[in-house]
Amino acid sequence: MTNDSLPLNSNPNPKSKLRNLLMPWLDVWAIIAWGVLILKYWVSGKLNLLIHPDYFWLAILGAIGLLIVGFFKAGQLWQRRPRDEAPNPQHLTLFPPGWGSALMLTAAILGLTITPRVFASQTALDRGVTELVAATRAQPQAFRATIRPEERSLVDWVRTLNVYPEPDAYTGQKVKVQGFVIHPPELGKEYLFLARFVITCCAADAYPAGLPVKLPNTSNQYPADTWLEVEGQMITETLSGKRQLTIAANSLKNIPQPKNPYVY
Repeated sequence: MTNDSLPLNSNPNPKSKLRNLLMPWLDVWAIIAWGVLILKYWVSGKLNLLIHPDYFWLAILGAIGLLIVGFFKAGQLWQRRPRDEAPNPQHLTLFPPGWGSALMLTAAILGLTITPRVFASQTALDRGVTELVAATRAQPQAFRATIRPEERSLVDWVRTLNVYPEPDAYTGQKVKVQGFVIHPPELGKEYLFLARFVITCCAADAYPAGLPVKLPNTSNQYPADTWLEVEGQMITETLSGKRQLTIAANSLKNIPQPKNPYVY
């Protein structure tokens, strides 16, 4: 009597068996890698290039949670013997099995090897430079009316203008601010734009804010993305057909990029 119901090859496909063993580990390493990545950014001081400091605790707790889940899952897989392996349940996915985890693991590895870059002038031009922070962006509690003019930061000046936008009200006031150089195409060579990026939640919503600077010479001496400390006084200039508060620079000094280049 022959048993025709038996398959011709009862041995499982070695490649398929290996794939089934490795697939769960790919998920584990992707989870652990993202936890390590977030903690690395926090320890190295690079997390402030990505999110607002108010949300650091949430990111750190999330990273610790990922590590706990990843190591717990790794322990489960380590204790599982091949004969105890259960078939993976079938479910709908956007990518073929394992691709999603592979993409997440690849992104985490790239994050571990590539340092986040600070936004520069081209990003500011792409996102739209403005000398006024809109009321929906500038929080009222950030405005300090009693601060001395020469002690205001660049963003303090922008927020002050947002409250009272008449430029003549500030004419003659001393100013000492820091920021990076932008060269908007509509400004002449005797002007540059000094700006800082403001983050309200994360880098995705960062926007540039700053003021035009009237130079004692041409702007060719100050390449884009150069960080400057500018001292001078406020004047009113008509730029692109609009009256704008402008810094008449008496002194421009090159400075290194701040450890934390963003404003919150």
